Amino acid sequence: MSRYSFLDLATSPSVRAAQAEMGVDHLWNPGRVDRQMETFTENEAAFIAERDSFYMASASQSGWPYVQYRGGPAGFLKVLDETTLAFADFRGNRQYISVGNLDADDRVALIMVDYPRRARLKILAHAERLALDAEPGLLERVTDPNYRARPERIFRLKLAAFDWNCPQHIVPRFTEAEISRAVQPLREQIQSLEAENRALRARLAEHGG
Repeated sequence: MSRYSFLDLATSPSVRAAQAEMGVDHLWNPGRVDRQMETFTENEAAFIAERDSFYMASASQSGWPYVQYRGGPAGFLKVLDETTLAFADFRGNRQYISVGNLDADDRVALIMVDYPRRARLKILAHAERLALDAEPGLLERVTDPNYRARPERIFRLKLAAFDWNCPQHIVPRFTEAEISRAVQPLREQIQSLEAENRALRARLAEHGG
C-alpha cells in the first residue's frame, strides 16, 4: 500500500509556491516530513469518540468547496477500524449538496475540535454513501436509539491521511454539560454549607438564641 502523509495529499504546486514565497519551503521538503499517519491509533479513536460535532468539506462539480456542520450525540462518528469511519446521515434541510458532491467526487476533509482542551484533528478521506440496510448490523453500530433523529443513509469514510493542528488561536468553549460537571463540586459544597447553616440555626433556636 502506498504511504502518504497529510501534506503529501494537501500540497500542490501552488501551495509549494506559496511556501517558497514565505520562505518556509525548506521546512516541508518530502525528506524532512515524517508523518505517515495512515491508520488511527487509540489516541485518535478516543478523541473521535468524544466529539459531538465536526465539519465536513466536499467539492462540487463546478469547483466550489462546500462545508457542512455535522452533529449528534457524542461519539456519533464511529471508528469501525483503524482506517474506517462511519456515521448516520440524519435528515436536515434536504438540499443534499454533500450527497450530490460525493456522487461526483468522493474526497472529503473533516475537522474536529475539542475546544476545552484546544485540540484539533483534521482528516482526509474517501466517502461512500450506503443505504440504511446495505450491510447487516451497520445501522445499529452508527445510531443511538436514544437520539431522536431520522437517518436517511450511512456515510462510510476510508482514511487517506490525518494530522493534528497546533492549539494556537483555538478559544476554549464549553458545553452546558461540561460546565455542569465542572461546577458540580461547588454545588455540593454550597449544599453542605447550607445544611450546616440550618443545623446551627436549629441549635440556636433550641437554646433561645
